[in-house]
Amino acid sequence: VLHSLHYFYTASSGLTAFPEFVDVAMVDGVQFYYYDSNTQRIVLKQDWMEQYTIREDPNYLERNTGIIQGNQQRFKANIGILKQRFNQTGGTHLYQWMYGCEWDDEDDSTDGYHQHGYDGEDFLSLDLKTLTWVAAVQEACTTKLRWDENRAQNQYLKNYYTKECVGWLKKYLAYRKSTLQRTERPRVSLLQRSPSSPVVCHATGFYPDRVVVFWRRDGQELHEQVDPGEVLPNHDGTFQVSVDLNLKAVPQEDWGRYECVVQLKGIEDISTPLGRALIRTNG
Repeated sequence: VLHSLHYFYTASSGLTAFPEFVDVAMVDGVQFYYYDSNTQRIVLKQDWMEQYTIREDPNYLERNTGIIQGNQQRFKANIGILKQRFNQTGGTHLYQWMYGCEWDDEDDSTDGYHQHGYDGEDFLSLDLKTLTWVAAVQEACTTKLRWDENRAQNQYLKNYYTKECVGWLKKYLAYRKSTLQRTERPRVSLLQRSPSSPVVCHATGFYPDRVVVFWRRDGQELHEQVDPGEVLPNHDGTFQVSVDLNLKAVPQEDWGRYECVVQLKGIEDISTPLGRALIRTNG
């Protein structure tokens, strides 16, 4: 399989309904974060990426936000320079940068990309084999000549795309695989606001989100007196769900016939009997 890690930067001028700067990051064609100049922050798009930043790299968001914000200012200046080179004054203009790497998990070969575009056309790209820049249009030649001379920077870019970028790609792939295949056991609580309120069976901290939670009486699943809730995300990438049991028609001497059951693939069923001692209340 050919795996990829790509970043897409887009700066714009003259667009009112589109942010001046946008950054999108993708692994194997799936977006895992998004940033734009309106919000000024990175939004993680995948649960596995949230898990990674929490457990492995807690400074990830702060560090990368600073880098992106620096590029945001640089890209805004670049549009002004390019408009001068193309003898443009007003109108709508786009400056784009795509960079990243690919890794073949069969033969371990790698490849890298560093490409600039302007107004939907190729502008300038790096040839990793010759470590020279390829100007797609005449207006890019000035930059090509200047960047060709910076051999140390070009060697650094080659090292980044063939080693460091591939290292990040492998790290993301490994964490995505382990995270998507993991099973986290839920914590189950019985909750009640007041003695006349329904008893809530609350399961939280589980992964994946394919869980079944239900009440049963005498071993039979209940469909009446029950209000099932929807599965909701937690801030740490796990999930929670609540299922209410209406006790108005249940004498207290019959409570022992009821239990809440949580079923999650990979673990044994969790059964919690209905009992006053197990219920947490506001009191």
